[in-house]
Formats: sequence, structure tokens, C-alpha cells
Amino acid sequence: MTRDEAYGLLCEHVKAENLRKHCLATEAILRALARRLGQDEALWGLVGLLHDLDFERTASTPAEHTNLTVGILREKGFPEPVLQGIREHNAEALGIPRESQLGIALACGETITGLIVATALVMPDKKLASVQASSVLKRMKKKDFARNVSREIIVECERLGIPIEDFVQLSLSAMQGVAGQLGL
Repeated sequence: MTRDEAYGLLCEHVKAENLRKHCLATEAILRALARRLGQDEALWGLVGLLHDLDFERTASTPAEHTNLTVGILREKGFPEPVLQGIREHNAEALGIPRESQLGIALACGETITGLIVATALVMPDKKLASVQASSVLKRMKKKDFARNVSREIIVECERLGIPIEDFVQLSLSAMQGVAGQLGL
């Protein structure tokens, strides 16, 4: 599947602009993680872009989230290890372990998008360009800041051999690279 085909699929299944932006941010982070970890950047980018295809339909039933996405992507020929990685980003609700490198990367990568966006939104200009990794790390320690963002999932980056400070910088830089698409 090409990136353009994947974006078309995203637009077909995801109508909310904020959710599309979340997927674009996750794509950027997964591409950066793939480069860092020596993985297939194009494939990991597609996973980041498409991981939440069914979220609007399953938001009220978290234990169903990823099932429709996996079915759609299986029909498109995505390999089983990729589908398992997508499942694992919702491991808590599905009651499965998060074990694969891709599953861990997707979970921490998609989760940190919320913390970075929240940090940008408290900047005077509300722009990612104004955010520094140290600001994200400082706010990560404040439990009342972006309280729905799981710090425990973000720090799973360390299971990939990436220290939290490096992961925050990598993620922030990746999102800054697509700031125009994110409206930030």
C-alpha cells in the first residue's frame, strides 16, 4: 500500500479532524522510531497512520478497538506481525501482553502525541516550534497536566532501549517536522 492509498483509507474511516491529526503525528513518530531502531520506515509510518481506523466506531467499547482495523488491514495484505503490533497498542483493553517491538513503539509513540500537543497548547503562540523537550519532560512529571495521557505507556520507550529524554526529543522533532499538517 502506498502512503497516498493509506491516507485515503484513513480519510474514509476517520472523520474527526483531531483524530486524523493524531494519526499524522503518530506516523511521524513511528517513522523516526523506525529509523532509530533500523526498521522499515515506510511500513512503520503506515502503521502509525492507520492504527486508529476503527477508533470512532469503538470509542465506547475499548475492548473492541483495533479489531475492525486489523480486519481491514488484513484484507489489504498487511502481515500478521504488523497486525499484532496494532493489537498490542491497545493491550490493556484487550487483555494481551505488549511484547513486540512494533507494539511497544506504537503504544508509546501514539501516547506521547497527547502530551506534546498539550504542551504546545500552553505556549503563548500555541506552536510546536516553541516547545522544547525539557518542557515536555517537566510537564510529564505533573500528574494534573494532560491527566488522560498515560505516563506509564510513554516510558515503555525504555523497553526499546531508548531513554525517555531521547524519546521525547525524537518524538517532538518528528512532530515539529509535520507541524503544518497538524495545525501547530
